[in-house]
Amino acid sequence: MSDNTTSRRDFLKGSAMGITIGAFATMGVFSYSPWRKSYFTEAERKQVDIGVCKSVKVTNISETSWFDNATLMHDIKNAGGLLVNQYDYNWPPFGNGKGLGKGSYQEGMSKLKQYLPNNLEKAWEIIQDNCVSVDNAGGYAALIEVEEMSGRKRKFLLDTGWSYAWTDECFKREGIDKMLENREIEALFISHEHFDHYWGLPVTLKYDDRIPIYCPEGFYEEGRQYIKDCGHKGEVTYVKPGLNKVIPGFASYVFAIPIICRVFGEQSLYFNVKDKGLVSVTGCCHQGIIRFAETAYTEIQYENDNLYGIYGGLHISPFDDWDPKYDDLVISLGKYGFEKVGCNHCTGVLCAKKFIAAGYPVIRGTAQHRSKDTAYLGNGDTIEFGNV
Repeated sequence: MSDNTTSRRDFLKGSAMGITIGAFATMGVFSYSPWRKSYFTEAERKQVDIGVCKSVKVTNISETSWFDNATLMHDIKNAGGLLVNQYDYNWPPFGNGKGLGKGSYQEGMSKLKQYLPNNLEKAWEIIQDNCVSVDNAGGYAALIEVEEMSGRKRKFLLDTGWSYAWTDECFKREGIDKMLENREIEALFISHEHFDHYWGLPVTLKYDDRIPIYCPEGFYEEGRQYIKDCGHKGEVTYVKPGLNKVIPGFASYVFAIPIICRVFGEQSLYFNVKDKGLVSVTGCCHQGIIRFAETAYTEIQYENDNLYGIYGGLHISPFDDWDPKYDDLVISLGKYGFEKVGCNHCTGVLCAKKFIAAGYPVIRGTAQHRSKDTAYLGNGDTIEFGNV
C-alpha cells in the first residue's frame, strides 16, 4: 500500500469521526494533520454494497446557472436576502409583473400553466413581460451515461436547468431533445429545488412528459405542485434521506440539510467503477465536499477503497469571492487523492484555478457556449471515468 493511499485513508477516517462541517472549514492546517486523529474514535463503516459498473461518462449540458454574478446578488439583496423564499423573487418563470421581491408562485403559474410543457415559446413571451432579470437566467443540467458490466449503456439526467429558452437551446445542442423523445433517458434526478437546477422542468417534459422523476423528500409545496402544473404524467419519487440504490454501481444519497432561498435537501450521486473506485457527482454540493467524502467513506463499499473521481459544482466560491477559510477546503481536496476532478458551476472559477495551482488533477474545459474559463469543464464538455 502506498504512502499516499495510507494518508488518504487516515484522513478520511479522521474527518468522518463526528466533526462538523462548519468547524472543519475554519480549523486550519491542524485539521489535516496526523495529530488530530488522536482526539477521535474511528467511525463505524457500513460498507453497503451498491454493485459495480464498468464506466461513467458525464456530459455538461449547462453549468452556466446565471450569466452575471452582480445581477444575481443585486436581486437577492434587494428582494430581502438569502432567507427569502425563492418563489417570491419574481425571477422567471414565476413573475406576476409586480417587481423584485413581490413574486408569487400561484400568480406566476396562473399565467403560464395552459402553455406548459408544449408551447414554451408563448410561455417565455409571458415570462419576459412579467419577470425580473430574465436575461440573467441560465441553468444547470448534466447527462449521466452509465455502462454496466454487461456493456449495456444507460442514460440519466441530473437536473433540468432554469431558463426555458436557454435550457432548450442547450438540450438541442447536445442532442438531449432527441434522447428524451426516443425515451433513451430513463429518469430525471433533481439534486435540489433551487431555481437554476429545477425551474427549467418544462423543457424536459416537452420532449418526454412521462419520464420518471426523483426528488429529495424535502421539496416544498410549490416545488411539488410545479411538477403537476408542468404537465408531468409519469411517476414521481420523493427520495428519503440516506442511501438509495438505483442500478448496479449507481446510488443516490439525499442529504437532509437546509439551503439558502428556503430550500431543503440535496440529492447527490455515487458510482462504483470496477477496478477504479468511487465517482461522486453533485449538482451543488451544499452539504460540503468534506461531508460528501465522509458519507462515501462511512456508507458505501467501493473498489480498492479508493475515491477515484468527482464532478460537479462543489460550492466553495460560487460568486468568485474568497474567504481565507476556503483555503482549508482547497487543502482538504488534495487529501482525498482523487484521480480526476471535474468541477464547474458553483465551485467558482477562482477556486478551480486554486485547485490547478495546487497540482490537483483537474480536467480542463474548452470555455465554449458561454462558459467563462478553461479552468473547469464548461458547457458541452465531457468527462469519463473507468474502463472506457
